[in-house]
Amino acid sequence: MSGKNFYITTPIYYPSGKPHMGHAYSSIIADIFARFKRLENYNVRFLTGTDEHGLKIQREAEKNSKQPKAFCDELSLKFKSLSKTLNLSNNDFIRTTEKRHHKAVNEIWNRLVKSNDIYLSKYSGWYSVSDEAYYDSDEIESKNNIKVAKVSGSRVEWVEEESFFFKLSSWEKKLLDFYQSNPNFILPKSRRNEVVEFVKGGLKDLSVSRTSFSWGIPVPKNNKHIIYVWLDALTNYLSSLDFPDQNDIKYKNFWPADVHIIGKDILRFHAIYWPAFLMAAKLPLPKRVYGHGWILSDEKKMSKSLGNILDPLEIINEYGIDPLRYYLVKEVSLGNDGSISLKSLHDCINNDLANNYGNLCQRVFSFVEKNCDSKIPNFTNLLKEDEIITKNLIEKIPDLQNLMNKQDLNQYIKEVINFSFSANKYFNDLKPWDLKKVNIERMNAVIYTVLNQIKSISILLYPIIPDSTHKVLDCLGVPKNEFNLDCLLNLKYLKTDLSIKKPGILFKKIENDN
Repeated sequence: MSGKNFYITTPIYYPSGKPHMGHAYSSIIADIFARFKRLENYNVRFLTGTDEHGLKIQREAEKNSKQPKAFCDELSLKFKSLSKTLNLSNNDFIRTTEKRHHKAVNEIWNRLVKSNDIYLSKYSGWYSVSDEAYYDSDEIESKNNIKVAKVSGSRVEWVEEESFFFKLSSWEKKLLDFYQSNPNFILPKSRRNEVVEFVKGGLKDLSVSRTSFSWGIPVPKNNKHIIYVWLDALTNYLSSLDFPDQNDIKYKNFWPADVHIIGKDILRFHAIYWPAFLMAAKLPLPKRVYGHGWILSDEKKMSKSLGNILDPLEIINEYGIDPLRYYLVKEVSLGNDGSISLKSLHDCINNDLANNYGNLCQRVFSFVEKNCDSKIPNFTNLLKEDEIITKNLIEKIPDLQNLMNKQDLNQYIKEVINFSFSANKYFNDLKPWDLKKVNIERMNAVIYTVLNQIKSISILLYPIIPDSTHKVLDCLGVPKNEFNLDCLLNLKYLKTDLSIKKPGILFKKIENDN
């Protein structure tokens, strides 16, 4: 194992309903970055999980005539199952109902008390059970005589109760100074600007306990109060590392987290509350919070009332997981809202996967089977045109690493899929089927070159479409320990005379209805 460590997290999901496309999107993005860091030989910790406390869960459990824990056990299983269905490579799944998590939350609370950042008072204001968020009066509007939060459209209730408060207002300047000193802490830049403007507008102390329900972690030494679900939930990133044991190898290797991947709707909690809690607890802050946009369906936010919800599980059953993974990250510019539709999914599968990468693999492997006895051919020498196509890809790898480290996933995919276009062009232009008639030696060199190009492209696409590329690399006889960038940079070529298999059809072309 290398000495380079990388810790990436998804939001922990609220299991009060069925997994949806937003859950799939956050998870797939995080998985791609986790897999890419493994290509760079990093020791990766990838965390996902479920956030299981709060009034919303308590009410849903009551509606279903179940105890909250039993209710959460069932729903959490659905999200664990989703991790497998999405082919995530996470190596931990945290539940906020676990003992290790309770221990970490209690420690954070006690640290905030010790630092004099928590005091007891009374809360009165607007609260959204759905968002588990407090809203100021200027963040509320009336719709059909119902008060809702402007940002989410969720119903809000007027709450008056005794509450513990966190002195968020006292961290305003320190947060702004931190943002100034760490310009890449919040990405993309548009999200950073939103957060900075919000904090500059003034921060109010934050209610961090509730007395009106019982499903949650009790405040230490005061069981009348339940810890506010966001103070509870955010601590999951630490409880996964066996915090508060700061001598634990997991904590030492992986904290602070390298990047929290989240949706923009929970940006405030991660980019304002979380760093303030950590500062007050005298703990290091994560290196980055990346707030991606919403997934829209035909330019509109998905909703049951509009009937435009695209179910990720239905899409996976119909088309497979790799096409969905590829499509979501190719179609949606990370950081912005992105519109998806079945038509554009079909086009993406056909143009990028079936007609490009899939077609390249199918044609070349079929040619090798018919003309090279299903073996990687021997050759005497490579010409300049062979070396150029290989060199162009290898020289681009540092740029590709830079794109991934900036979370510029869309540009990364464009660059890699262009190598596939170039390899198809090379194969067409060199016409190995004609060379077979006049120059077998030259044909062998061309086939060897294009097979190595398929290997390189497959490794670069592996984080995005792991099942399909693993199949191709396995057919080429590439061992798993060579699925890394070092093997590409050090020009570790395929072995000649090695028998190879055909991967079969990787992506079925979709016939669009006219």
